[in-house]
Amino acid sequence: MTEPRTTVTREAERGIRYGLLAVLVVGLRRRDPGAVVNAVVALAVTYLPGVVERRYDVEFRPWQRVYAQGAMLTHALGMLGPYDDVWWWDHVTHTHSATLVGGLVHAVARRNDRDPRPRVLAAVVGGGVLWELVEYVVHHTADRLGIEPVLVSYGKVDTALDLVFNALGALVVLAWGDRLLGNFVDAPSEPSTRAVSDVDQDRPT
Repeated sequence: MTEPRTTVTREAERGIRYGLLAVLVVGLRRRDPGAVVNAVVALAVTYLPGVVERRYDVEFRPWQRVYAQGAMLTHALGMLGPYDDVWWWDHVTHTHSATLVGGLVHAVARRNDRDPRPRVLAAVVGGGVLWELVEYVVHHTADRLGIEPVLVSYGKVDTALDLVFNALGALVVLAWGDRLLGNFVDAPSEPSTRAVSDVDQDRPT
């Protein structure tokens, strides 16, 4: 049984979206396309938990909603300076994002009675490599065109560290995924169906 969304959860979600709107406004004032694009995309992604719940008949726990949406805020905020100025910011965001990707793959694998371990590692490591390639291409293409890049590549050492912290996120999912993500695997309750069945049983024959 999942926990209902509380007022605190709703306020936290609203605060995250307000934070993303603030990043968008600052990005527009600075004429920073990286901050603007990332804020817009991140804001859109904060609505995905609701879409997933309706589409796949699952329910997020309150902390899961805030955790997923919080990753969007930390990434967007990073575009305003922390990625350059705070040495650990990139490590935290990569680990955080890797746990989201790994958690998604873990839940899907469990729902389909598959072993999540190789799938989580393949998705996180493979996805991380692909992301680094996209960053490199976008950054260097923007440099050649003389425009501000929306994604920034910081060199070989940074890329290697990104992949290490991606792997750390995958390991976190493998260690605690079954304990923390069981609500995505368990069959949802069907109160309306049970209610009809109960009524039918109470009817005189």
